[in-house]
Amino acid sequence: MPFTLASPAHYILEIKKSRFICCVEPMSDRSTAQTRVATLKAEHPGAAHVCWALLAGGQSAAVDDGEPSGTAGLPMLNVLRHQELEGVLATVVRYFGGVKLGAGGLVRAYTDAVAQALLVADKLPLQKRTTLRCTVPYALEGLLRRQISAAGATQLKVEHSSRVLFSFSLLDHETTTFIAYLNEACHGQLVWLINAD
Repeated sequence: MPFTLASPAHYILEIKKSRFICCVEPMSDRSTAQTRVATLKAEHPGAAHVCWALLAGGQSAAVDDGEPSGTAGLPMLNVLRHQELEGVLATVVRYFGGVKLGAGGLVRAYTDAVAQALLVADKLPLQKRTTLRCTVPYALEGLLRRQISAAGATQLKVEHSSRVLFSFSLLDHETTTFIAYLNEACHGQLVWLINAD
């Protein structure tokens, strides 16, 4: 079962005077991750490297940021994969201590920094959601709003035209039962739309 993180977690590792400051945090996509990395670079102008790895919504990244190829980003990404994480960004800010660690030492340092941060992180089971779209007559708008709220679904969008269009998401395993319930509650006046956004 895949997991995500409830909140950011940090760990600082010191090896031969080099300092590795790791953060693992929930992250929705690559562009948000790149913004976060840019912020870290601005916050740590004296750092030698800001390496990162991302697994989010089918997007992945492994960035060495000037470290020898394959010694930072990929080992970090492998830790995320090994722990079955999704929607997670791992960053390591490295301050160089003047002693070279070699390729093996770098791989161990970046792997350990991420693994240690994940030991203190609060992991949550990742529950897949389905997005549904439907239309109802105006007379049923209030009923549908109440049912969506009562089911714990997330209302994404409501549009008004000749009918009221609802977009909402709920947990995958609840979808079939909820669709059947709404069909009955709306007495055949609800129309499901295909190709949900």
